[in-house]
This record gives sequence, C-alpha cells and structure tokens, in this order.
Amino acid sequence: MYGYIKGIVKKVSPEHIIVENNGIGYLIISPVPYQYLVGSDVVVYTHYHVREDAILLYGFKDEETLSLFQKLISVSGIGPKSALSIVAYDDSRRIVDAIESGDAKYLTKFPGIGNKSASQIILDLKGKLVTEPDARLVDDNTSDIIAALQALGYNRTEINKAIKHINVDQPVDQALKEALAYLLK
Repeated sequence: MYGYIKGIVKKVSPEHIIVENNGIGYLIISPVPYQYLVGSDVVVYTHYHVREDAILLYGFKDEETLSLFQKLISVSGIGPKSALSIVAYDDSRRIVDAIESGDAKYLTKFPGIGNKSASQIILDLKGKLVTEPDARLVDDNTSDIIAALQALGYNRTEINKAIKHINVDQPVDQALKEALAYLLK
C-alpha cells in the first residue's frame, strides 16, 4: 500500500518513529529507531501489515532491508516481530550470506530465533535471496565465464557468488580458474 514515506522526523521512541508528511504524522515501527534524528528529512521504505487486531506500518532505511524483512515474514513461524529483531541486529548482506550458506548457528543468535526457526528460514529462503547480476553490467567476458560455470554444473547462486569474488576483466581462462578455486574451497 505504501512504498515509502518521505517527510520530517517529528519523534523518535524506543520502538517507532513519527514522520510528518503533508500534515499527517505516520507512526512507523523501525528496527533501529535511534538511527533517525528529530527534525531531519528522511525517506523511509515501508511495509504495511494488517492483522486481525492491528494495522501496522514498518519502516526501513533502505529497500534491501525492507526486502529481507518481507522475505523473512513469508517464512512459516516467523512474524514481523521476529523478522524485525533479525534485521535490527545485523547487516542485511551478512544475514543473506548466513542463509545462503546454511549457517543455522549464526541465525540462532537473534532474539526469538531457535534452531527450528533458523532451519525453517534456511529451508524456505536459501537460493531466493541472491539477486541475478544486472544484465547491463554483464559484459561478454563475464557472460563467457557464467556459461562455462553453468556447463560445469554450477547453479546461478554459486555462480553469482563466484563472480562477485573474482576479477572478471582478466582473460576468460584465468577468470575461470579463479572462479573454480573460489567454488572448490
């Protein structure tokens, strides 16, 4: 319903902020409310959540964190409160890396997340959080490396991780060796 709200922070409390936009004060539940300063102009990316007893607006500094929050609440047994505690305590990229690598122990460090919940998060989200490389940024050299790795049986998630960790501007055979070394470690 609301993609984002742009306005002035009027109040910061331990659980939420109030952002004024055109004379309306939106109460937005935030994972880290004290990252906002009263009186500052902000853009808060929001998730509108409706349940039987409440209508809530959750807000995040960036779209990446919002997206992770939305994926987390899609997991069976993970509600907004648990998802909020996960995104509040760590960087989104590190959480995604933990899910992609199947690190349940890492996920259990978050409040309200036990072994069962961590396993469910990994089961439901592994392979769904890594985005495809932007087609405009993939040159012929990178396309050749991707094609070679696919021919060797690697999936898109593994290939995307390898591409991020190698120098794709070198000759294809060298880049392929580097990618294989990364994938086989």
